[in-house]
Amino acid sequence: MRPSTVRAASWIASGPAAWAGYTWGAHVLALAGGGTWRGRTPERRVALTFDDGPDPEWTPRVLDILAGEGVRGSFFLVGRRAAAIPSLARRIAEEGHDVGNHTWAHRSLWLLGPRATRREVRDGHLAVSQASGTAPRFFRAPWGMINLALFPILRALRTPCVFWSVQPEGLRAAGGALQIARAVRRCHPGAIIGLHDANGVPGAGRRLLDALPGLIRHLRDGGYAFSPLRDLL
Repeated sequence: MRPSTVRAASWIASGPAAWAGYTWGAHVLALAGGGTWRGRTPERRVALTFDDGPDPEWTPRVLDILAGEGVRGSFFLVGRRAAAIPSLARRIAEEGHDVGNHTWAHRSLWLLGPRATRREVRDGHLAVSQASGTAPRFFRAPWGMINLALFPILRALRTPCVFWSVQPEGLRAAGGALQIARAVRRCHPGAIIGLHDANGVPGAGRRLLDALPGLIRHLRDGGYAFSPLRDLL
């Protein structure tokens, strides 16, 4: 177990109330305006966002689908994965998609103290910047789990914390048809749709490939257009 995780576990055990304030208190602040959950637009526009990549198998195929459909999305990249495949991170940026920071190693911020949180966020930001050739515009925490140490770090980096308002796969893995149905049913003007182009959850990449063309088609049939986060927000 990493030293920072040991320290966090000890802190949690010795002070559950403090840990709850540090983690759940951050979510209260996010709901009160410290985070972004949707675009505030009356227009039928939505953003497709992709977490956990870049993945050498799935991300290029997702990019091919988006290029064929003329859709630009937003990719929240894990820093060490971007550093391992800089050509793919650069392709994402060069094809007009937003590049976001999804931390350095995809660790839960609920289990990290302030110093480890700073390293995880800043190292991810730097790695994504160097790999893609552009500074991340936005930040998303792994699993949406945040803590109070995060906000001043993001202010210094000028990267808003972005969550999602629609997640078609749900808490349990869902196949393509169910993802499409969920997204169409829950969609609304300004929706931020959370998807995964890497297997942070086993099989997520394959399920996304199965769902993505139909998802785009059905939302267009419902009158929706697609925008990267920089335009939607």
